[in-house]
Amino acid sequence: MASDGITTVTGDDRTIALTFDDGPNPRDTPDLLRVLREHGARAVFCLWGDHVRTHPEIVREIVREGHQLGNHSMHHDDMSAWSPERVRADLLEADAAIREAAPGAGVPWFRAPFGHWGRSAEVAAGLGMRPLGWRLAIGDWDPPGTGELVRRLEEGLTPGAVVVLHDGGGDRSQTVAAVDRIIPAFAARGWRFDVPAPDGAVAGAEHPA
Repeated sequence: MASDGITTVTGDDRTIALTFDDGPNPRDTPDLLRVLREHGARAVFCLWGDHVRTHPEIVREIVREGHQLGNHSMHHDDMSAWSPERVRADLLEADAAIREAAPGAGVPWFRAPFGHWGRSAEVAAGLGMRPLGWRLAIGDWDPPGTGELVRRLEEGLTPGAVVVLHDGGGDRSQTVAAVDRIIPAFAARGWRFDVPAPDGAVAGAEHPA
């Protein structure tokens, strides 16, 4: 998996940005929202357009909870060899689905499926979305067990890191459980979890973990 776009946040050197791909997922996204709420953390949810159309009520819940939204394409296709025109049509379709589900919500981010960017980053930028990459991916798309996910997070988290996780695309209960363990563990050491601003800065310093 390649990673482009914003991969770190600036500001407090003990801030981490959690991002979640492939939702919304009716089984695990609500549980994840509860975990984030209980720990006072905000995150970015990069939404798969087909899933948005199936579960618009969960998108509205994400927005109500104060999280940010990202466009993760309509059908989660590999865009690396697509023409700009084809990419643009797909992103506009996904954007329309998100805005229909949550009228008035902003969609400041775009993340390419599989991290295969091709021309998609420049097209997204032309539509007003910042490409959102990552510094750390822990392989939760192939769940290895909650304890292993926690270990990978413990060993891989670095100051300012954007972390890619998944709340959709399969059973993500291990990811939810790992997030529930890692946020309080790091918060006890003075770390906090928040969303990046479009310029890469920390967006919400008033929301400590």
